[in-house]
Amino acid sequence: MTAISSKQVLSYIFKCLRPYPLGVFSLVLVSVFWAIDVSVRPYLLKQILDNVTEITTPDRVSEVWVYAIYYMLMSFGMSSVYRVYGYFVDIKMIPEMRKKTALEALQNLLNQSHNFYQNRFSGSLANKVNHLIQSVPDIIRIIFDQFLALFLVLAVAIITLAQVNVAFALCMFGWTGVFIVGSFKLSPYINRLSDAWAEKGSLFTGKVVDVMVNIISVRFFTAKKTELQILDKASEEAVLAEKKLQWNYFWIWFVYGYSFCLSLAINFYFLINGWKEGWITVGDFALVLMINISIGDFLWQFAREFSTFSSLFGRITQALRDTLSIPEIQDNLDAKELVVTKGQIQFDKVHFRYETADPLFYNKSITIHPGEKVGLVGYSGGGKTTFVNLILRLYDVSSGRILIDGQDIRSVTQDSLHHAISMIPQDPSLFHRSIKDNIAYGSENQTDEAIIEAARRAHAHEFIIAMPDAYETMGGERGVKLSGGQRQRLAIARAILKNAPILILDEATSQLDSLTETKIQASLKELMQGKTTIVVAHRLSTLLHMDRILVFDRGKIVDEGTHQELIRKEGLFKTLWNRQIGGFLQDEEDV
Repeated sequence: MTAISSKQVLSYIFKCLRPYPLGVFSLVLVSVFWAIDVSVRPYLLKQILDNVTEITTPDRVSEVWVYAIYYMLMSFGMSSVYRVYGYFVDIKMIPEMRKKTALEALQNLLNQSHNFYQNRFSGSLANKVNHLIQSVPDIIRIIFDQFLALFLVLAVAIITLAQVNVAFALCMFGWTGVFIVGSFKLSPYINRLSDAWAEKGSLFTGKVVDVMVNIISVRFFTAKKTELQILDKASEEAVLAEKKLQWNYFWIWFVYGYSFCLSLAINFYFLINGWKEGWITVGDFALVLMINISIGDFLWQFAREFSTFSSLFGRITQALRDTLSIPEIQDNLDAKELVVTKGQIQFDKVHFRYETADPLFYNKSITIHPGEKVGLVGYSGGGKTTFVNLILRLYDVSSGRILIDGQDIRSVTQDSLHHAISMIPQDPSLFHRSIKDNIAYGSENQTDEAIIEAARRAHAHEFIIAMPDAYETMGGERGVKLSGGQRQRLAIARAILKNAPILILDEATSQLDSLTETKIQASLKELMQGKTTIVVAHRLSTLLHMDRILVFDRGKIVDEGTHQELIRKEGLFKTLWNRQIGGFLQDEEDV
C-alpha cells in the first residue's frame, strides 16, 4: 500500500484546481468580499446609528442616507459576487472536476496488476473512488470559503476594531490566534484519526459488498448469523474509530464555546467603561458587538468545518493510497505494439515464484509452435494456471523471458498483448449490460449479424432468442440471471467474435452438459484452426485431439506428447487417465 503524506494530498487537491482558473478566481473573490463585508457593514451601521442619534440638521439626514445607500450597495455587491461564484464554481467547475477526478482514478485502477485486485475488496475500491468524487470538491470549498476567508476576515476585522480602540483589536487577535493555532497544531493528530475512521468505513463497505456478491453461498450454507457477526465486528471497529475522533472534536468545541464567552465579557467591559468615559459611542457598541458576533459565528462554523475538513482529508488520503498506487506491472516507456505473425510462444529459462512461496518454475524453457494446439494437465496447484497467467503477463517472471514471435512480452504494451489473445475462463464474468454488448465486448464496431453468427457458432442463439428481450436482455450483475452453461457459451461467442491469433481455454466447457459440449467442441475445433491454442483441462477427454499435451507436477513439466503417446507410457498422465471419474481428474489428496 502506497504511503500518502499530507503534502501529497494537498498537492493533489491543488492539481485538481489547475484547469479551472475562473473557478479559483471566483472562490478568492467571494472570500475577499466576505472579509470586507463582515467589517464594513457593521462600520456603516455604526455611522448610521451615530448620525441618527445626533440628527439636528438636514445635513445629518443626508449623511444617514449616504451610509444607508452604501449599506445596500454592499448587500447588492455580495449577492452579485455569489452569482458569479454559483456560475463559475457550482455550474462550471465542480461537475467537471468530479468527472475528471473519477476518470483519472479509474484509469489508474484499471492499470493496476492482477495481484492488486486479489488483495482488495472491489466494494472498498468503488467506495474510495466515490470518496474522491465527493470529497475533493467539498474540501476545496472549505479551504477557500472557510480557511482563506477566515484569515481575510480576521485581518480586516482587527484593523477595523483598532480604529475604535486597540484593546478590542488585541482581544480579537489573542482569542482567535490561540484558537486557530491550537486547531492547526491538533490537525495532524485529527487527520490520523480521520484517516483511520475512513479506512475502517471503506473496509466495512467492502465486507458488505463481499457478502452481497456471495449471497447464494450465505443462504445455502445458512451463514447469515456468521456473516452478521463478521459485519458487526467490522462495524464496531468503524464505530470506535469515529467515537475517538468525535471525542477530540467535543473538547475542541468545549474550549471554543467557553473562550468565546470570556472574550465577549472582556469586550463588554471595555465598551461600558469607554461609554462611561466618553470615548465609546452608540455606533461603537454596534460595530464591536456585530464584528465579534460575526467572527464568533464564523469561528463556530470554522470549528465544525474543521472537523469536516479532517474527515474529508482522511477519506482523500486513504483513497489516494490505492488510486495513486504505482502499478506493479507497467509498460516500458519504449514499449511497442505486439505484432503476431505466426503465434509462436516461447519460455526461455523462466524462473517464477509467488511472494512468500517457494519457486514454482525453475529454469523453464519450452516452445509452443505456431498454430499448435497444446493441452495442459496436472493436479491443482501444479502450475497450469500460472503458466497461462505468465503468458497473459498477469505476473512478471523473476528472470528469463517469455517471447511471442520473438518479442519479449515485457517490451510490448499490455493492451496489444491482451488484444492478441482470446481467453475463455472456467467461470466467465459478464457485465450488467445487454447480452449483445457482452458478446461484442472488446470487439468494437461489430455488426448485429456478426454478433448473432458468433452466438450461433457457440450454440447460444437458441437460448438468447427465447429470452424476453432476446439480445437486448440484461444479464444481471456478473451475469447472475444466466446459468453457468449460458455464461460459458456467451464467453465462447465473445472469443469467436474477437478471433485473436492466440487462444487460451481454461476449462471452457466444464459447465456444459454432454450434448451441448459435443456441439460446441465442433465450433471450438473450427475456432482453433490456424491459431496457437492452449487448453487447460481436468476433463482429459477434451484433449484427445491436441497436437501435444504438457503434464504439470509441482511447477515442472514431467512429461509431454500426444494423448496416444502418453497413454502408452507409465507416467503421471496414464495415472490420471486411469483414475479419472466421469472424465474429470480427482484432487491429488483423493488419489
